[in-house]
Amino acid sequence: MGRNDLARHCPGRRPTVSSTGELRHTALDALHRSLGATMTDFAGWDMPLRYGSERDEHIAVRTKAGLFDLSHMGEITVTGPQAAALLDFALVGNIGGVKPGRARYTMICRPDGGILDDLIVYRLGETEYMVVANASNAQVVLDALTERAAGFDAEVRDDRDAYALLAVQGPESPGILKSLTDADLDGLKYYAGLPGTVAGVPALIARTGYTGEDGFELFVKPGHAVELWQALTKAGEGVGLVPCGLSCRDTLRLEAGMPLYGHELSTSLTPFDAGLGRVVKFEKEGDFVGREALREAAARAEQNPPRVLVGLVAEGRRVPRAGYAVVAGGEVIGEVTSGAPSPTLGKPIAIAYVDPAHAAPGASGVGVDIRGSHEPYEVVALPFYKRQK
Repeated sequence: MGRNDLARHCPGRRPTVSSTGELRHTALDALHRSLGATMTDFAGWDMPLRYGSERDEHIAVRTKAGLFDLSHMGEITVTGPQAAALLDFALVGNIGGVKPGRARYTMICRPDGGILDDLIVYRLGETEYMVVANASNAQVVLDALTERAAGFDAEVRDDRDAYALLAVQGPESPGILKSLTDADLDGLKYYAGLPGTVAGVPALIARTGYTGEDGFELFVKPGHAVELWQALTKAGEGVGLVPCGLSCRDTLRLEAGMPLYGHELSTSLTPFDAGLGRVVKFEKEGDFVGREALREAAARAEQNPPRVLVGLVAEGRRVPRAGYAVVAGGEVIGEVTSGAPSPTLGKPIAIAYVDPAHAAPGASGVGVDIRGSHEPYEVVALPFYKRQK
């Protein structure tokens, strides 16, 4: 079975929540429950939050390996002679410049420049791409791409039912996967993907992830998900692989300084407001949605720098949460977008947008207003954690 066969398995439109209003379940739902997972509603999906200790799961990914079910993510296939031209028009990145087998981080914006979602786009072939959207925005992205496809010789296909997505992340992940596949993992670069067979299961093997560690994301037919999960679990028994839920995924990405839509990114921010103007490629040929608004946003950012995304490390033990005010000298200078205890640092940490005057690492007098008490925090450069190559 080739990539096209995999992508065309059971295509069809899928709502975030079922027509009966019930939460959706991934192909691994029964397995998660058999492992004693604590389940939670995430973007209309019943997903594993944790299996035991989220701290232990976090540390396993940092030091050994963790196995995630990410089947709630939204896969959208774009095919046809003008697939690249459509994506160059619809997204802010230079997608036509992505070589087959490679992937690119990019964004889809509104005409006013506001961020609709951040995406990973995989080029599967000369005229075939897979756009992976966040679960909470998958329908929005699908609708936007479908609308923007008008006039292009390209097809936008909802393939969210075509895939289950498993991720194995951590320093032991290459060894675990090598024991199950003859695909050239050593030659597979970061942000690249190739078709292969893992434990006898046809898969798109991508060297991507959201943890700050080396690792792989495996796109497979839903009917093969349980078989693959069990094979990965067995292969990782001797090196400390554990099942991991969404809770540790969030603390891992927080330590790695990776943005989360709805926290660091939103429709009220342009990529330039978020410090991610580098993803906007004005030099690409032709028009794209939001081009003029983004040019203005870039000029504004040059003349009047927006708030800067920084890291904050607590001096005490109180944990900051999204929405808490960042203060200095009795004035509000910013806002926390994400915060949690850091298992790696052993202290509470936060990501926040702060005024440029207070954004330099080591800036003095900065605190977070936690229920009326101004708790002292150290300003640090992101990320908090970077793996050793």
